[in-house]
Amino acid sequence: MRSRNSLLQALHLLKGLDPRVSVNEVIAFLYAAENEGLTVQDMAYLGGLSQSTASRSLRALGPPDSAWSQTPALGLVEAFLNPDDGRSHVIQLSAKGREVRDRLDAIIRQAVQIAPDRLTRAA
Repeated sequence: MRSRNSLLQALHLLKGLDPRVSVNEVIAFLYAAENEGLTVQDMAYLGGLSQSTASRSLRALGPPDSAWSQTPALGLVEAFLNPDDGRSHVIQLSAKGREVRDRLDAIIRQAVQIAPDRLTRAA
């Protein structure tokens, strides 16, 4: 039996960056990792978050030296003014964000499938 599945391993990786990481921040990071170039409004829609929650979550993932960011400022994403609308921001992964995305991809690739018979025995 596995001691930690890939989902738990991924969550531990993200919590290891800062223990204050919230579920909404994890959701925001995962959507940003899968869809670079999203706006905050796109993130809110895709993630099922309010616009203010999406904004706060992304700001928590921003660079520590940016006025745009807020605590814990993990440095995983960067926000740029939207060239099509100067009132919104486009989100891109930082170098650190790409590294974390790649580590998550490796965890997923190494995952061991949970066999249906193992699920019925555990119940």
